[in-house]
Amino acid sequence: MNDAQAIPPDIRLMNMTASALFAVFVLGVLGLALASLLRHPFFAIRGITVLGDVAHTNAVTLRANVAPRLSGTFFTLDLALARSAFEAVPWVRRAMVRREFPNRLRVELQEHQAVAYWGAEGDSSLLNSFGEVFEANVGDVEQDVLPRLSGPSGQGAAVLAMYQTLQPLFEAADLSLEQLDLSGQGSWRAQLDTGAVLELGRGSAAEVQARVQRLLKTVTQVAGRYGRTPQAVETADLRHADGYALRLRGVTTQTTEPRKK
Repeated sequence: MNDAQAIPPDIRLMNMTASALFAVFVLGVLGLALASLLRHPFFAIRGITVLGDVAHTNAVTLRANVAPRLSGTFFTLDLALARSAFEAVPWVRRAMVRREFPNRLRVELQEHQAVAYWGAEGDSSLLNSFGEVFEANVGDVEQDVLPRLSGPSGQGAAVLAMYQTLQPLFEAADLSLEQLDLSGQGSWRAQLDTGAVLELGRGSAAEVQARVQRLLKTVTQVAGRYGRTPQAVETADLRHADGYALRLRGVTTQTTEPRKK
């Protein structure tokens, strides 16, 4: 008879229970030691390395907006929450956050590139090159002149695309598109640097582009009949099927294209 068989079952059960309890105790001690290590002040975040082409974000801005929202050490910091904190800073579009052992963060920032004001005059919203609306201090805009675009919520990219389609047409005619608005009903309205207001109507980009091209192709001739230049246009309604209606300073007229037989 071997020793294992000689040990009574109740004694074996007690030994197994004692071994299990000892293992739990050891694991508990190790867990507490590990938890204490992970939260040791030595691993508290002590510095942040910022990378990226940033023009509007500086250390003062980050310290004021991000530092209060960062909690934890190198090991316990929630990187997703840290990224959200950086992306909540004005002008920051995207943030990529990594740990740098033993107590630093490495952050790569991508800023918004403002291409237009968004909304009504006086609003603090801007539109970036992706057609995304963001909030920032408009006084920080470096460009001397930006167009003002507006439209329903979620239509920033569509309005920007239409602006990018139409602006080269006006620029070729020595004009500049200063404002472009998309109504809730899908109708487009433009304002030029001369103050002229153009009703462009509804339709696809190609349809609106065709109406503008028709105007620019003939407006010099039409305005010349009344001793005016295109800069004298006050309003133009391009929603007519066969032409457009013009209001010149002191003159009102409507031009039509001959119907094809």
